[in-house]
Amino acid sequence: MPVSVNLRKVFEGVATRQQMFRMFDRHAQRPNRWDDDAAPLYAGEWFEISEAEHDYMFEILPPLWIRGAMFAMREYLTGSVTSVFFALRIDGRIRHFHGYCDLSDRASTDEMRRAVMERETGPKRAMTRDERLEHIWSITADAYRGHAGEDWRESCRGRRTVVLYSGMGGTKRLDELTDDEIAAKLPVHLRHLPSPIAA
Repeated sequence: MPVSVNLRKVFEGVATRQQMFRMFDRHAQRPNRWDDDAAPLYAGEWFEISEAEHDYMFEILPPLWIRGAMFAMREYLTGSVTSVFFALRIDGRIRHFHGYCDLSDRASTDEMRRAVMERETGPKRAMTRDERLEHIWSITADAYRGHAGEDWRESCRGRRTVVLYSGMGGTKRLDELTDDEIAAKLPVHLRHLPSPIAA
């Protein structure tokens, strides 16, 4: 049965090979890793990669299938969710993307391709608040990100957290970061990008 999917960009820019492999399992530290269905966590995540990384992934194993300029990995991440790689012509040039699609939904790859095209042909050099938070989660080292545990109030347990160093410091829920805290956690070149709505 297909999972409810929130299509979302999880990294700004073109991921290097090291970043790509790290983002393949962005949720490795989640609580109850082996006890729950991870499909809702992964399905719908996407990010841009280089042509070299796209071709590298194509050559690792024979694809599960190839459809035009996209292919799916033979090995599933979880349940019916697997990596799908896209080569898309955007603004006159070919760009490459990775997305996690739930293949139990026959339309998932088309929806993913549509979402990528819509976002990448939209306002240039802009990021939504959610994209900023996802980028922070993607680039933060495992030692400085985690999930709220037993010492947090029950309503917060399991939510994503990051370590802060400015001001009071400490650990805070990712979704509760202020605009200033988000700016402090982002790389310098991404700190002042406008919101797509305002762009």
